[in-house]
Amino acid sequence: MRYLFMITFLLSSLYSQTIKDISNVIGIRENQLIGYGLIVGLAGTGDKSKFTIQSLQNLLRNSYIKIPASSITSKNIAAVMVTADLPPFSRQGDKIKVKVSTIGDAKSVDNGELLITQLKGVDGNVYALAQGTIAANENNKTSGFIYEGATVENEIDFSLKDENFIELSLLQNSAKNADLVETKINEKFGKKLATAMDTRTIKVMKPADISIVKFLSMVQTIELDSSFKKKVIVDLSRESLITGGDIIIDPVTIARNSFTIRIDKSGLSNEAWNDPKQNPGVDIGDNVKIADKPVVNIDNAMINTKAAPTISDLVRAMKVMKLPMSEIIDTLKMIKEMGAIDVDIEVRG
Repeated sequence: MRYLFMITFLLSSLYSQTIKDISNVIGIRENQLIGYGLIVGLAGTGDKSKFTIQSLQNLLRNSYIKIPASSITSKNIAAVMVTADLPPFSRQGDKIKVKVSTIGDAKSVDNGELLITQLKGVDGNVYALAQGTIAANENNKTSGFIYEGATVENEIDFSLKDENFIELSLLQNSAKNADLVETKINEKFGKKLATAMDTRTIKVMKPADISIVKFLSMVQTIELDSSFKKKVIVDLSRESLITGGDIIIDPVTIARNSFTIRIDKSGLSNEAWNDPKQNPGVDIGDNVKIADKPVVNIDNAMINTKAAPTISDLVRAMKVMKLPMSEIIDTLKMIKEMGAIDVDIEVRG
């Protein structure tokens, strides 16, 4: 099957990056959690490793059931490592996603039930408890996710409201960018608040008459030159792609064996945009329409957007067409090589 993507837009917009796009706030970060767990309910796709059998024995012993290891022959169980990221300012009762990966010779964890598992930080403290039904990765059945599979039990002690300054850490080491960020912040507030401590770190003092949250919001939304390069992160192991929603793609056409992508401006007026005869399709929100239309005997998935087309629109379109992640990655690389997008593509996994 061959597909033609058309991504069009009505209104061009001027884009510039903000301080938030190119920096992190020191102290406000995710924390990694890890735990060892046991899955039950597998349809014969589990494992019979010694540590799995021992884990099941320990579990049953806690329920006052004692059985010898030799009597455990089921392959409906599996030992797994459970990992999660604890977002900054997480509160008790919050739900977070967990990833589950086998450590034995289990063939699949799909639809298995993870029994309650403690998730610890590097300090050894328990911060969340995970439990639930696993949805395995399509191309790797030995790992999967439980969305909202863990409940936060303990909070990391960090009080932002008591801070009288913030420290920004640039994503890339650059004396020019550090100086620019310092200058932009001082210009915004009309006084010397920001000081570049080195080529990546900028310390910004908070005015006395502004709350720290409002101050952080004002600093992070300060616009910078559009020459800053953004990053697209591709995680192969999770089959996921992370990108900013506002990275604009210039007009370009790419033809491949399985599909063709055409990104161009639309000649439709605002009135024509709302005319289903001139702009057919189903509105899926965010001023985006998707429609199927035969063009020169080629199946065409047409994506119309009211704003400038972005990487987010493109990836969304390709996912609707159920194209594999490898095709999406290769397409982004080709568009980058043609100069239609100015980003760094980082492939992980």
